[in-house]
Amino acid sequence: MHFAILVEDASGKAMLDILVPKILGPDSEHSFEIHPYKGIGHIPKGLSPKTDPEKRILLDQLPRILAGFGQTFASYGKAYPAAVIVVCDLDNRNEQAFRSELSAVLERVGKAPSTAFCLAIEEGEAWLLGDMAAIKKAFPKAKDAVLASYVNDSICGTWELLADALYPGGARVLEAQGYRVAGAEKFRWAREISPHMDVDNNESPSFRDFITALRPKDAPVSP
Repeated sequence: MHFAILVEDASGKAMLDILVPKILGPDSEHSFEIHPYKGIGHIPKGLSPKTDPEKRILLDQLPRILAGFGQTFASYGKAYPAAVIVVCDLDNRNEQAFRSELSAVLERVGKAPSTAFCLAIEEGEAWLLGDMAAIKKAFPKAKDAVLASYVNDSICGTWELLADALYPGGARVLEAQGYRVAGAEKFRWAREISPHMDVDNNESPSFRDFITALRPKDAPVSP
């Protein structure tokens, strides 16, 4: 099985570049490629993208992206099965409604690839916070009281909580420095915490859902 994994930003790619090989295992016959985008955006009304594809906004372009993968994977034939995994943050959306929207996109794609939607709840940092031991190994001075206050996959301002634990002055100081600095810091957390993570003992339910998508009992085969 080949997996095309779509993520909404560079920090997501940095994390999954390290974690996916751990999940698949050293002797895996599966292959993967991670495709980073430059933001999550919104599913377009009528499923007709209004933004320039060159801007690489994940949900804005999702109908076109899935259609493209569907055509490509169909050309591989059954000898080379492939699937898409879309990874994005739930943020403040209603989960059931958002999953329905994503499913509607897939249903409208003419030749849809086998696709799984994996939502980080509420944000990608939830998957890092699912392994407190890994955080402490990467950042020994992380604030224990802040980390202890976290409830897995809770809607609480996840990245801000991690910033309060790791960044001098916390999220308030980091946000004041602008989105580029905050983005660079999120990338650093992903890159430095992920190598220490034990994927089979992560406490984030949404991360475990992602593992299930990569380790299906009966791997889906693209048409």
